[in-house]
Amino acid sequence: MKTILAIHTGGTISMSQNDKGEVVPNDENPIADSQVILQGQIKLITDEMFNLPSPHVTPMVMLKIKQRIMKAIDDGIDGVVITHGTDTLEETAYFLDLTLPNTIPVVVTGAMRSSNEIGSDGLYNFRNAIMVAATDESYGKGVLVVMNDEIHTARYVTKTHTTNVATFRTPTFGPIGIVTQNKAKYFQELIQTEVADINKVVSGVFLIKAYAGMDGELFDAINKPETKGLVIEGLGAGNLPPQTLPAVKRLIDNKIPIVLVSRCYNGVAQDIYDYEGGGIQLKKMGTILCQGLNGQKARIKLLVGISDGLQGQKLAEFVSNAIS
Repeated sequence: MKTILAIHTGGTISMSQNDKGEVVPNDENPIADSQVILQGQIKLITDEMFNLPSPHVTPMVMLKIKQRIMKAIDDGIDGVVITHGTDTLEETAYFLDLTLPNTIPVVVTGAMRSSNEIGSDGLYNFRNAIMVAATDESYGKGVLVVMNDEIHTARYVTKTHTTNVATFRTPTFGPIGIVTQNKAKYFQELIQTEVADINKVVSGVFLIKAYAGMDGELFDAINKPETKGLVIEGLGAGNLPPQTLPAVKRLIDNKIPIVLVSRCYNGVAQDIYDYEGGGIQLKKMGTILCQGLNGQKARIKLLVGISDGLQGQKLAEFVSNAIS
């Protein structure tokens, strides 16, 4: 019998509707003691670490979850499931993917409907996540996100709908497997990369989204000594309005690393266009093109790299690698 650690952190999966129909946190997690779903097949250990709506989750909270999982690995746990609010679930999952050794299965799940709503998906997703964590084939897959019968990589999955239970999708690449007959069945393999075993997280890493007619005001506003890094969601394949360029250059001149991704839902940032503000010029200026990640994931990766002490070319290689 496998032993699975369930780490509960809060979110809709642990909330209920009140008499007014408002979804609010509970004093106790209603699914934390749901051993009945396992039918004696798995030994479940529960740790209610946090009770946080996911907008309250910070990189420091993510680091504490990582440290708890490291202890579980040392204790010989067979797998870990984390329940989490969906708004920032993908960021916590990717943080863990970047900072944990690729050993035992680590699965993140949540819910789009609270525990007492009609059609609540929390207990179902929780059960599926446990089954995935207990499946032998889940070893060596990196951190996984299990929602709505699908298995996604933490690296590429994203929340695509505000309320739909099928909100978590992997643009361009799709899920790597499904949950069927109470176990994981895989169809794709994720290419693995190095792990940054950090024990601290820096602050001052920002995310800005480009828009038509944008100028340098926002860039100048964060151009200060405590700023450690910046991710820009650029236009199209990775371009910016020309009015932003002087401010972007001032950031680069101050040795602040700038990572460029696309604000598009699909595709990757590339240095294709050779005009003022185009990707070719931005790369020559010193921005780092990050392929395959959305803005929030690229920010997590930049934050982890800086927290690991990476600088200059080593930081650029860590962040820009399309498969890490």
